[in-house]
This record gives sequence, structure tokens and C-alpha cells, in this order.
Amino acid sequence: MDTNGDPNQPSSPNVRREVEEMQEMSTLRRRNNANSGNGVTDEEEENYTLSVEQVFESKSVPSWKEQLTIRAFVVALFLAVLFSVIVMKLNLTTGIIPSLNVSAGLLGFFFVRLWTGLLEKFGMLRQPFTRQENTVIQTAVVAAYGLAFSGGFGSYLFGMSSRIAGQAPEAKDAKDIKDPQLIWMIGFMFCVSFIGLFALVPLRKIMIIDYKLIYPSGTATSHLINGFHTPEGTKLAKKQVKMLGKFFVGSFFWGFFQWFYTGGDDCGFTSFPTLGLEAYNRKFYFDFSSTYVGVGMICPYIVNLSVLLGGVLSWGLMWPLIEKKSGDWYPDNISSTSLIGLQGYKVFISIAMILGDGLYNFGKVVFYMVLTVVKNITRKRSHLPVSDSDGGDIIPKPTSFDDEKRTQLFLKDQIPLWFALCGYIGVAIISIIALPIIFKPLKWYYIAVAYVLAPVLAFCNAYGCGLTDWSLASTYGKLAIFCIGAWAGEGEGGVVAGLSSCGVMMSIVSTAADLMQDFKTGYMTLTSPKSMFVSQVIGTAMGCFIGPCVFWLFYKAFKDIGFSYSDYPAPYAIVYRNMAILGVEGLGSLPKNCLTLCFVFFAAAIVINLLRDLAPEKIRKYIPLPMAMAIPFYLGSYFAIDMCIGSLILFIWEMVDKAKADQFASAVASGLICGDGLWTMPQSILSLAKVNPPICMKFLSRQMNERVDKFISKL
Repeated sequence: MDTNGDPNQPSSPNVRREVEEMQEMSTLRRRNNANSGNGVTDEEEENYTLSVEQVFESKSVPSWKEQLTIRAFVVALFLAVLFSVIVMKLNLTTGIIPSLNVSAGLLGFFFVRLWTGLLEKFGMLRQPFTRQENTVIQTAVVAAYGLAFSGGFGSYLFGMSSRIAGQAPEAKDAKDIKDPQLIWMIGFMFCVSFIGLFALVPLRKIMIIDYKLIYPSGTATSHLINGFHTPEGTKLAKKQVKMLGKFFVGSFFWGFFQWFYTGGDDCGFTSFPTLGLEAYNRKFYFDFSSTYVGVGMICPYIVNLSVLLGGVLSWGLMWPLIEKKSGDWYPDNISSTSLIGLQGYKVFISIAMILGDGLYNFGKVVFYMVLTVVKNITRKRSHLPVSDSDGGDIIPKPTSFDDEKRTQLFLKDQIPLWFALCGYIGVAIISIIALPIIFKPLKWYYIAVAYVLAPVLAFCNAYGCGLTDWSLASTYGKLAIFCIGAWAGEGEGGVVAGLSSCGVMMSIVSTAADLMQDFKTGYMTLTSPKSMFVSQVIGTAMGCFIGPCVFWLFYKAFKDIGFSYSDYPAPYAIVYRNMAILGVEGLGSLPKNCLTLCFVFFAAAIVINLLRDLAPEKIRKYIPLPMAMAIPFYLGSYFAIDMCIGSLILFIWEMVDKAKADQFASAVASGLICGDGLWTMPQSILSLAKVNPPICMKFLSRQMNERVDKFISKL
């Protein structure tokens, strides 16, 4: 799961289940072997299993050019738009983004199977659908929709706007504001999104082959794709797609149905006071969002419960107590969005928890990374293999048929070292020239320093992601905010300089980690590194257009986007802007005792993480995640209730029929998320066309309703 600004949560239980399910496929392969007429006895059949690559041994591996098909990229383009809309909606609502890799692989399989099935029926099929092509689709889709997150449309990029600046008390100088425009956003994306693809290409061997990093999400996705393309896997995949389709359609029409009742402010099912009006005012209610019910089914139980706990702690306990200090701790009668009032406590305490959690995990991942590298260097080799000409003696001998086959194919289609170096330097030069034109306060030497340090940080992030499945891209981005913002200084556009440098750094380290995840998937599906790299480039190019266009659609369709009371509050935009203000101007403007509370929660985040790492497994699973707890401090608990309902549905399903839940929970969750996400597009178009919902369903207290009735009766 990813969280906007901090995509550093562990992979979901359902992703891990995919790994376990595919490990159990050996039983199915034994049946295949026994039924193939090869004379295997029952006793031999019990003691012998075919490995994954032995199952596929009869199928030839297509060349890297044959893996790149027109139909693959047509399907990838459609899915990239769909998933970018979903991610953008999540970005602009709560910032909690689950892993959609499985959904991308599943839908890619479905659409190409549908395509090839129709062609085969008419005798026009020229090229069969392979697992390598499926991997190419999934890679391009993930590269494209990943930019909807790392592009900062719900965080640093939107945080530059006058709309977000108007909610902050400082840094409203024209130099510290940059309003969104489609052209410069597309240009910015092209400048910063490709360089991460070149940063770690020379280190792919050490990551994938030498150190055999796990990359859990990439491994799970590869098992899923391998499973789809076996006879048994195809049958299961068809059932999963059918289940996904049912909930996709249901979720889409549920969103359509809800739209009719939203003809005004605070109208519709999203404002349903399910727990009472007082609880509704404290942000405790179920808003009937199929998206977040689906997210709750994908996210680990502890994430959902941590979010709910954070909401109870903040909106149920802390904010009511601080409200009583009005006039003492902060002035009376000020705007609810002013950061010198209650809003300041909400924003800066959540920032403190986010930073505490991020810095702790950054330190932990770097510690384990250094420890592992030192062990590997001292025990196995004296240098790091960074190119294809380093020699074969540094590659450990394969320990199985699968390892031998995969290593052979992975090293066959080499990406030259000179190509990666020239690509990195070329894109860096273009960025150093172009970015100061887009962002005046961002000097060329800020960018040059970032690009000198970026490969090292990209390696740290990719290595840590391989060990833990956690990407700390946003942590590196926050460090860039503080460092470059302080370097630029107050009055010199330090806020815009810090936020834009965050985008530069975050894009590099995020893309590098995604690339290695994809290389791991390609390694385990015998997909050529060349085709993986090309699909990454094409997917990134798609995302550079799609991400800004989707954001622009939201920005133009929903006029109150970015405000805390709207359906799309973009909570991390104000958080990131205030981080930049802190970096530039210091902490003097915070309300009374706010800084003390920030230090307390910063330390609490570190202590809670430390307890999670030191506690036994049976206790650790009940210790909350500080990052997840921090999210509702600003937004409230309404989405946490949706997510917990998703968890409850999954829990009951597993109690009733665990096998079916393991097989279909991801498909159901994906259908709920994708259907509701797709409805956002026609909803935006209707809004742009000034087509308003016909009904306002609003809930009033009995006393207020009596007053309204009396008023109406007098008309």
C-alpha cells in the first residue's frame, strides 16, 4: 500500500497470499505431470514436482521485440487512464493508495485474452498471448499511473498553488506561488520522470541476481502472471475476472446512483450521519464509498485499525480538548483554515508524526542495507558488479533449474552501460536548463546538486524496497524540501524552490525503485530486460501526459478542490506547503504549545516503530502504525470507517470460506475501486458541462427541521 507523501507501508495480505497460492501450484503441476501419460507412478508423483520454468519449458520464449506488441500498449494506454483516475481520486481525498499491481496484471490479462479470443475465433490470430506480453502491459500501466502519485498532484505540485497558499498564514509572496497550468505540468513531468530509469540500470545484476533481493510486490505479481498462463491458472483467472467485472459494474452504477442526491453542499450519501449528527460534525460517519471499502479489503488489518485509532485520538479526544483552549492557546474568532488556530495543531502534529515515522524507517532501511552490503562484499566478492562486462565469476552459481533459466535470459538482452550513463547525463542536462525556466526560484545549481546525489539515494531506496517492499521516496523528497528551501531562503521563492526540488528528488528515487520491482517481475517471467525497459519508457511517456490531464480535469471540474470542506481536500498539499514554509521561515509562527506537541508526537512515532521492531510477532501485529495514524489527524475518520468495514467484510469472508476469500478478495476489492474510480470521469465531464444533480439529500436535527418547516410554511 502507498500513502500519498509516504508510500512506505508493507504489501497487503492479499499480495502475500498470491505468493503463497503460487507456491502451492506445485500440487497442480504434479497432476499435470501424472495426466500427461509419462508413466509417473503415484509414489513418484508424490515425491516429484515440476518447477515453474519446467512447466513452461515446452513454450519458446519470444524475442524482446516480439514481447512488445501494439495490442499490449493499446491495452496499457486504456488501463493507464483508468488507474490514473483512480490514483488521482485517492490522492485528492485521503492520500491512501493501495497497490494496484495485481489489478493491472489481472485486467491486462482479461483484455488481451478477450482480444486474442475474438481474433482466434475468426482465424486471424497471428501471435499468441504470452506471460512476457502480460508483464509488459503490467509494467507500462504501473509506470504510467505511478506518475499520478509521484507527480505531486495531491502534494508538492498542488501545494505551490494560490489556492493552497491562501490557507497558510505565511509565504504568500508571488515568488512562492505557482498555479497549475497544463502545459508546464506536462513539461515538468517530462523533465523529471525519465532520469530515474537510467539511474540504476547498471546495478540491475547486483540487485536481482547477486543479492537476490526479494522485491515482494514484484515477486507476487510475477507469480500471479505465471499462474495466469498455466492451464490451471487460466481457469482461476477467468473466474477472478468475472468476479471483478461484477463488482466493477455494481460500483460504477452505485456511484452514478449517489450522484443524483448531491445537488448542493453537504448533500448525498457521502454526508450521511450514520453515527449521529454530533459524530458527523466530528468526522465520524460512513460515507458509502465503495472505493475505500475496497481499499480496506486490500490493506492489512493493522493499517485500517491504525487509521481508525488516529481518528479517535485526534477528533475524538485531542481536538475537543484544544478547542476549549480557544482564546488562550490561539485567538478566538479566526478562520477555521488558519494555521495559527486549531488547524495549525491538526496540520503540524500530523507532519511531526509523518516525519518521525519516515526518518525512523529511513534509518532502519539504510542500516539493514549497509549491513547486508558489507556482509555480501566481505563474504562473496571484493567489488560491486556494475556493468555487463564485469565478468562471470562474481555471479553465484544457480541453485536450481529455474535460477539457471532465469539468469540466462536476464543476462541475454543487455542494456549497455554507456547507454544508461549517456541517458542519465542527457536528461540531467535538459532538466538543468528547462526546470529553472518553469520554476524561477529553482536555480540550476540546486538541480545539479540533486542529480549528483540522486543515484546514491536511488540505490538506497531501491535496495530498501527490495528488502522490505517499502519505498521511502517521499522521505527523500521531504529532505529536499528542507535543504533546498533553506538554501534558497525567505524572500527568494524558497517555498517553490523547496517544493519543486521535492518533485525532482522524489521522481528519481521512486522511479528507480519501481524499475527494479519490474526487473524482478521480468526476471521471474523470463521477460527481457530490454522489453521491460522499453515498456517503462513508453509507460512513463503515457503518464507524463495522462497524469497532468487527469489532474487538470479534476481541477477544472471541482471548483472547491483543495479546501478541507470539499469532496477533494488534497490534504497533503497543505502539509507539503507548510513543510516548505518551516524550512524557509522556521517555527516561530506556530500557535502556543503546538511545537511541544509536535516534539511529543515525533518522539512517539519513533518509539512506536521501535516497539514494533523489538516486540515478539504475536504482540507486534497489534501495535499501530504511526504513519497510518497521522493521516486522519487532518481529515477525520470517515474514510477509516469505510476501510474498517472493508476489513470486516474480508474477515467474515475468511471465517466462512478462507479458500474463496484468498482467491477472490483482491478481485472484489479491485472491482469496487475501479468501478467507483471510473465513475469519476463522467462525473467530472458532467460538472464541466454544468449538468447539476437534481436532488439534494441533506440531514438535519429535529429542532432544525422544525425551524425549516416553519420558515417554508410562511412562504
